[in-house]
Amino acid sequence: MSLDWIRRALMTLAAGATLALAGCGSGTIESQFHPTRLVAFGDAFTDAGQRTGARYSVNDGSINNWAVYVAAQYGLALNPSSAGGTNYAWGSARITQQPDAGGDATTPTVQQQVSSFLAASTPAPTDLLFLGAGTADLVAEIQKVLGGQQTSDQMLANVAQAAHDMAAQALRLKAAGATHVVLVPPYDMSKSSWATQTGQQALMAAATTKFTTTLLVDLVNEGQDMLYVDTAFIVNLLYGSPGSYGIVDVNNPVCTSVDAGQGIGTGAGQINSSLCSVATLAAATPATFLFADRVYLTPVGNQQLGNYVYSRVISRW
Repeated sequence: MSLDWIRRALMTLAAGATLALAGCGSGTIESQFHPTRLVAFGDAFTDAGQRTGARYSVNDGSINNWAVYVAAQYGLALNPSSAGGTNYAWGSARITQQPDAGGDATTPTVQQQVSSFLAASTPAPTDLLFLGAGTADLVAEIQKVLGGQQTSDQMLANVAQAAHDMAAQALRLKAAGATHVVLVPPYDMSKSSWATQTGQQALMAAATTKFTTTLLVDLVNEGQDMLYVDTAFIVNLLYGSPGSYGIVDVNNPVCTSVDAGQGIGTGAGQINSSLCSVATLAAATPATFLFADRVYLTPVGNQQLGNYVYSRVISRW
């Protein structure tokens, strides 16, 4: 059963509910919602530079993080919480499990990130909250299968639990008073450079499908205050029609910044884009590549994802 088929089925399931599933742009709808603060939780996809100021992309001075891109559209900042900002996301953070995808037991889980925020602040009606998580959980569970540490069935059960846990964090935020929660789940990992390099497209597609369908079912009746963004939709467009976005290479990472340790969690001695700069590139034009490392996107990929998230927000609220 394909991911696209399941997505269409769940859109039908949600037709009578108010959970807004992603569509194809915002049309001419004028947004009535103008946030005064953005808050983000999640893993490396959403991390704005918690550890060293570097992000999981090409660190070339451009806007290389989708959440920061959305913030910029509103004229707002979204700095790391470690620097006093409201972006609580940490690279490789899992939703409730520790250690993180790279084996670091000190990385705050998404659950802990939400707890830190709620301990210090109360969500306001003018807040826009991003919950961009799940990729690190997929990486960790897929890597266990590739390493012979668990079966694919065990992986799917663990991935489903991670999705339940993400839904629980969204409900925690809603219960605390949040009225604009944006869920940004993993893209279809079968399109990742990691899948291409390992030939494990089917395994990664199954993991992604299990996560996204479980999350959708858990939150299908929670849409008044929540927006589900179909991350797979935009990344599939970038992957399937790269020339439309000036992209040439959708299979190989543009970064050469090898991490001797576990890095992003796909194995020791692999590229870690948080170490990537203009001095560690395989090509002089990173904008023609989709992937910075095996999993995470280049600045152009992040900007397109950010633009899509922004279009969904303004059409929803």
